[in-house]
This record gives sequence, structure tokens and C-alpha cells, in this order.
Amino acid sequence: MKCRISNQIGEIVIDTEVIARFAGTIAIECFGIVGMAAISMKDGLVRLLKRDSLTHGINVSVEDNRLTIDFHVIVVYGVSISAVSDNLIETVKYKVEQFTGIEVEKINIFVEGVRVID
Repeated sequence: MKCRISNQIGEIVIDTEVIARFAGTIAIECFGIVGMAAISMKDGLVRLLKRDSLTHGINVSVEDNRLTIDFHVIVVYGVSISAVSDNLIETVKYKVEQFTGIEVEKINIFVEGVRVID
């Protein structure tokens, strides 16, 4: 899927994979986020994704040239999930809108697990 921005000079096309990678990079820098999660369909187990496969834990969809971003995350044990989610939503919304020039309509956070960090 692609986002399109038109102006008097021409058209800019942004692949949702680019937006997902950018959003994932922002997300893992947020306080309380361990990383993106992937759920195995065959056994239902959740695993932490490596930095180079962040986009598997993120789904970006476009409707009427507005973005909806779904994050499947693993959070740090002992932090407020609500505070971490609010921070993630605010940070990602602002930075993605600045990066792309496209409105982020909705960000959904799916907490798939918690991890103790040493």
C-alpha cells in the first residue's frame, strides 16, 4: 500500500513499509519499550524482534490519505503501560506527521508481553 501526496509540481509516493520502519525506529527509542513483538501463528508464542525486522511488529494502513498504525510491543516490567503507551502515541504521531506530511488518524498499541531488564 502507498500514500500519495500531490502538489503543483508532481506527486510523492511513500510506501507504507518506509513509514513502518521509521515508526519502529522511533518506538524502540521510547521509554519503557523493549521492542516490537511477533506472534507465531502455529504455536501462539510471542517473540522479540531484532532491530532489522521491526516492521513485522508494525502494521501501517492508509485510508483517505490518513494513516493508522498498529504496534505490537513488549514493554519493560514494572512501568506504567498507560504512560508508556501515551508517550509512544504522542511521539510517533508527531514525528511521523513531520516526516511524511500525512495525518496520523489512529495509533493502536497491542502489548504482547513484558520483560525484566537488567
